[in-house]
Amino acid sequence: MIETLSGPSALSYRQAEDGDLAELVRLRDTAARWQMERGIDQWRPGELGEDHFRARLREGEVWLATIGPDGPLVGAWELWWDDPGAWGEQPPVAGYIHRLMIDRRTAPPAAGRRMLAEAERRIGAWGRPLARLDCLATNPRLRTYYQEAGYTAVGEQQGKRAIDGKRYAVTLLEKTLPAHDA
Repeated sequence: MIETLSGPSALSYRQAEDGDLAELVRLRDTAARWQMERGIDQWRPGELGEDHFRARLREGEVWLATIGPDGPLVGAWELWWDDPGAWGEQPPVAGYIHRLMIDRRTAPPAAGRRMLAEAERRIGAWGRPLARLDCLATNPRLRTYYQEAGYTAVGEQQGKRAIDGKRYAVTLLEKTLPAHDA
């Protein structure tokens, strides 16, 4: 368990486990519904089930954020160590942040930014100088959110493959992390 800050809205972080799969699916579906209600064409409820998150637990890292070590779930994200689907084959210089999800019922202000900063800290702790992520090229609101968090658009990938096999365009964004002493 990693804790940051203190006070009533302090966030704690831990890696997800098999027992968290149903909650991850609920969180993802809730975030998808929230997006759709606001006209954001990004995710759909039911797209990702427990099998997806189980695979991510095996192949990468899935992190949960809670209020304090025993408080309610605030959100989650996936941290990958490569992402050839969006970025192609790359040397091991980056960590790839995916599915940053917030539970809007419990999340304190700026929880998304705080979770993003924790993901960046993790990447730096692995000795990788770059944090990378992508978002739909047709989602300027999300692109702006990441740019305001210090990310720079470095290109587009026109043919990323969706879960259903369809292809779509994503904007590739990256951020240079401060040097980290191991």
